Amino acid sequence: MTSSANCDRVRHRRPLIIGVSGASGLIYAVRTVKYLLQADYAVELVASQSAYQVWQEEYDTQMPGDSHRQTQFWRQACGESERGKLVCHRWQDVGANIASGSFRTLGMAIVPCSMSTVAKISAGLSSDLLLRAADVQLKEGRPLVVVPRETPFNLIHLRNLTQLAEAGVRVVPAIPAWYHHPQTIEDLVDFVVMRMLDQLDIDCTPVARWKESEP
Repeated sequence: MTSSANCDRVRHRRPLIIGVSGASGLIYAVRTVKYLLQADYAVELVASQSAYQVWQEEYDTQMPGDSHRQTQFWRQACGESERGKLVCHRWQDVGANIASGSFRTLGMAIVPCSMSTVAKISAGLSSDLLLRAADVQLKEGRPLVVVPRETPFNLIHLRNLTQLAEAGVRVVPAIPAWYHHPQTIEDLVDFVVMRMLDQLDIDCTPVARWKESEP
């Protein structure tokens, strides 16, 4: 095996952190985790405190607080019971592995990302595990992607997003395209998921790309 291929295998084994904040649009997180697990990625997931309430509002079910039960809960929501590796963390567990820079990862995506989360990251606040994990990616120079799901943006939102972009964060608003001829809500969601994962050099969604004959 070549050294390049070996490096690719080592990189693939490193987990990707998925942060789920309290913004509306948790389907973006569900579809992201689904495709990562189907592609046999390792995922470390942390949902913020407010994400529990949003899940209740959008799905009329309660997300478990226990880490093990939450892992099974997310696998069921994604329809992927076996492939990949999924570890869920409690939002208040600031002693988790993803809170340390010595725990190597592929980076982090916060999907969806609330404006409150954007503001706290831009201010350097680390009051829960999601925020701490995001801060770690920045200090370690690893990829951090946020998927803001808000409209319209006010001036404070835009300034906070600009500050994140200046710090190297990739900002991927939840804005779908139509050139791939979407037929369902999931088609629209998957386009955003594809573009978000592109920022992390991960290609595992079935969305047709512009001028490409096959996804």
